[in-house]
Amino acid sequence: MGLSVVVVLALVATTAFAVVTVRRPLPTWDGAQDVAGLDGEVSVVRDAQGVPHVYAETSHDLFLAQGYLHAQDRFFEMDYRRHVTSGRLAELVGDVPEAIEADMVIRTFGWRRVAEEEWHLVSPETRAYLQAYAEGVNAYLESRDPEQLALEYTVLGLRVPLTEPEPWDPVDSLAWLKAMAWDLRGNYDSELERALAYSTLGDVGLVDELFPDYSVAGNEPILTNADRVDGGADEGAGTGAGTGAGERTGTSIAPEYGTAAVGGALDAARRALDAVPVLVGRGEGTGSNSWVVSGEHTVSGAPMLANDPHLTLGAPSIWAQAGLHCETMNDECPFDVAGFGFAGFPGIVIGHNGQLAWGLTNMGADVTDFFIERVRDDTWLSDRTAESWEPMEVRTETIRVAGARPIDLEVRSTAHGPIVSGVLDVDDVVDAPTEAGTEFGEYAVSLGWTALEPGRTADALFAFNTAQDADDVQAAAALFEVPAQNIVFATADGHIGYQAPGRIPVRADVSGPVPSDGTWPRPGWDPRYDWQGYVPPEEMPRALDPKSGFVVAANQAILPAQSEPFITRDWDYGFRSQRIRTLLTDQIAAGRPFTVADMNRIQNDDWSPFAEVLVPIMLDVDLDNDYDAAGQELLADWDGRMDADSPAAAYFAAVWRNLLKDTFWDDLPETMRPSGDDRWLVVMEALLEQPDDPLWDDRSTLNVVESRDEILTQALVSARRDLTVELSKNPEDWSWGTLHTLDLSHSVLGGARVPTLVRDYVNPAPVPLAGGSAIVNATGWDAGSGSFGVDTGASMRMVVDMGDLDASTWVTVTGVSGHPASPHYDDQLEAWATGRTFPWPFSREAVSEAAETTATLVP
Repeated sequence: MGLSVVVVLALVATTAFAVVTVRRPLPTWDGAQDVAGLDGEVSVVRDAQGVPHVYAETSHDLFLAQGYLHAQDRFFEMDYRRHVTSGRLAELVGDVPEAIEADMVIRTFGWRRVAEEEWHLVSPETRAYLQAYAEGVNAYLESRDPEQLALEYTVLGLRVPLTEPEPWDPVDSLAWLKAMAWDLRGNYDSELERALAYSTLGDVGLVDELFPDYSVAGNEPILTNADRVDGGADEGAGTGAGTGAGERTGTSIAPEYGTAAVGGALDAARRALDAVPVLVGRGEGTGSNSWVVSGEHTVSGAPMLANDPHLTLGAPSIWAQAGLHCETMNDECPFDVAGFGFAGFPGIVIGHNGQLAWGLTNMGADVTDFFIERVRDDTWLSDRTAESWEPMEVRTETIRVAGARPIDLEVRSTAHGPIVSGVLDVDDVVDAPTEAGTEFGEYAVSLGWTALEPGRTADALFAFNTAQDADDVQAAAALFEVPAQNIVFATADGHIGYQAPGRIPVRADVSGPVPSDGTWPRPGWDPRYDWQGYVPPEEMPRALDPKSGFVVAANQAILPAQSEPFITRDWDYGFRSQRIRTLLTDQIAAGRPFTVADMNRIQNDDWSPFAEVLVPIMLDVDLDNDYDAAGQELLADWDGRMDADSPAAAYFAAVWRNLLKDTFWDDLPETMRPSGDDRWLVVMEALLEQPDDPLWDDRSTLNVVESRDEILTQALVSARRDLTVELSKNPEDWSWGTLHTLDLSHSVLGGARVPTLVRDYVNPAPVPLAGGSAIVNATGWDAGSGSFGVDTGASMRMVVDMGDLDASTWVTVTGVSGHPASPHYDDQLEAWATGRTFPWPFSREAVSEAAETTATLVP
């Protein structure tokens, strides 16, 4: 759900807002500040963008100070997140249906319960860092009322009883990692969509057309097996742990999957899981670019690394920039690191220290499976052959609602995971058929997800902060269990590399009508489909100094087909990664070494692979009149770049949107309307080779069978007419940026149901953008919504030069502050939108030269 709708305010809010002192929560950034709990003085130096560099004598003081600063700048964001991750959002915003539903689903998952288990699993050092961070947050909260902490509390207080925020608990930080893991999980959507598409199409062959193999796109993986230094098997020569799992030899699927009972349960599961708030990113546009280039190809002679994670964009940005520096480096205080972290969690998530830089992109590993269960009362069928029924685990959760009565929720779980299809009390179960005279209960859907087991990801994040070389990265990756991320790294002594981490399920090869590779929901009553453990960390792919002189990891497949270990079948199709590889290869071939500016230029490349495939076909269509052909003519000399001021880009995007609508909307459920991402490009390219494929036919027209050429013509004509209404009659007046705008929204106060005065104050002004889906400058939009508006993009951009760390650059989508009244709430937005970055000082001298304010935190 869009969490901007969770607050519905009375009309009095408009008047009250006008008299509120919006600057009251703004913190002091300079001078001496007393901070309870410190052992010694801490120096905080901020640059022109307000980014803090923290200098302390001990790790305890370093992370205590970071907690204090996060609470200064971003406490409401932190408080909001911990309410979401604990399933307590209704306690914050009141009797709002969307909030209550979110709480019900997250309590069913048990994120907070898992985080509490992790507190006892992580290392003593990690517990100490988390505890110090919590002390810092609470030192800032002490003696401040809610209105002094954030404007949001003042506005919320007009609707619900306002109470003092609870003290920050270290487990609050661990629970945030569950939200990150949820939004960055693997093929969850594709798995459900296959089954839901089958319920509509009734043809496995047509379903397979909508989910082509990665190899069809023809783009390269991250590594070849020759690059690997993990001892991984060549193609087809492994141990069989998931390789080729569940290859389907026929065109049928288990008969249950086509029934209304299973379809209803799957749809109920989807609706329940859609209620989980988006905190990091979700959907086809959630990905990232990263690459690292050897020093033999750079001006500085040292490796360079670039990273830009593509996530949901909001105000404030998800990232909190910072530098964390021990005054004297030693075993007790080993930190000298800078980069991007999360408000609510100590340390740096992506960045560099003095010896190593690292970047992360979503691996897309298949770490979730849906199990179709047969349930009867509080038991579930664990083995249909043996007719074995097992008791479910049942517990009661109480959802507390500010200003309303609490709600009791019964949570049921099988050995596979929690039952998610019945959470929202929808009609999700239908009696299963009687077999051989035995009643097999009802259908329900449970969720298996690796993050529902406690892990040590928190240990891994601190290990990255101090990593010095490839061995340290490998050791940290062994602890980085969820979410599974591609790691690229570069070292000051000249090495570059790649490491895959993650807790990856091993799925047995099962011969049957349901594929066992994780692409379809699994029959919970057949124990052959249960997970068989996890891939050992030492078998995860890694590489060091590949012969190519670079590594590109942009969500594409990690290894060639049939290589081990088996990670997933549902990769990003690799168009962004292939474009980056092409730009790197061409510049290396030209003998021109890379600069930081070159890396920034690549990050903002807006050439479209869609145009390369589709424009020649669009130009071949004969249109009947000059008016309709006026849009088509723009494509004749177009360079395929989705520039913000391009009329051709606007027309092309409109044709693509309409082509998807005219081709697929009649065949698929509304929830599966094509987003227009790279999967749909691969689908469409294959479909265009089959002019009479049944998918071209519009099922809504009786006694008429449409062909490819009719649908293409219809899309071209309707796009011209749509843009005439939306933009101008004259195609030369069209521009992609006018359609393709980023409208950043505050997570709670930014939605349409909030009074305009409040909404306009907390939401930054819209900005036009270049780029698009499956483009290196990945400003994602959803064709299925009918809108061209940007919903995902580069949440930050960074380039690190290991030969001169002070020459590195960075930018985030908004700014360091979460206070709308702060000049640093959105002061980076314009630069980010136009592809510019800011200097990233690291050495003490560079930080001092860039200083705008200096504060001293004293015990």
